[in-house]
Amino acid sequence: MKTNAYPLARCLHRLDMNIGRRLYQELQKTPGTEEVTGTNGRIIRYLAEHEDENIYQRDLEREFGFTRSTASRVLQLMEQKNLINRKGVAHDARLKRVTLTDYSRCFSNQMRENARILQEQLLTGFSDEEIELLSSFISRMQENIG
Repeated sequence: MKTNAYPLARCLHRLDMNIGRRLYQELQKTPGTEEVTGTNGRIIRYLAEHEDENIYQRDLEREFGFTRSTASRVLQLMEQKNLINRKGVAHDARLKRVTLTDYSRCFSNQMRENARILQEQLLTGFSDEEIELLSSFISRMQENIG
C-alpha cells in the first residue's frame, strides 16, 4: 500500500469544499435564498428526495453525521427561516416529522438543477466506465472508514 494516502484525503477534502462552495454560490443566485446555508441546502435536498417518507431528526443525524445537539440547533434555525416544519406524530409524542415548507420546496428544483450541471462539469471527459469505477472507489473508501 502506498504511504501517500494523506495527500489523497486532502485532495478529496479540497474537492468537497470546492463543490460545496460552487453549489452555495449558485444557490445564492436564486431569489429568496440569501439566508440558506450550505448545510441547509443539503438538508432541503435530502428532504425533497425523500418527500414521500417520514423523516425525523434522527434520520438527518444519521444521514449527515450530526450530533443530536447540532441537528437540533440546525433544524431550529431552519424552522425560524421558514425552510422546514416540524410536526408531532400521533403514534409517538417524542417524534417530530421534518418536512419542507412551500417556500423551500419552490427552490429545491433549482438546487437539483444546479447540482446536475455541476456534476456534468465535474465528469467532463470521463467515460461511463471511469465514472462507474470512480463511484466504486469512493464507496469503498467510505466503507473503509465506516
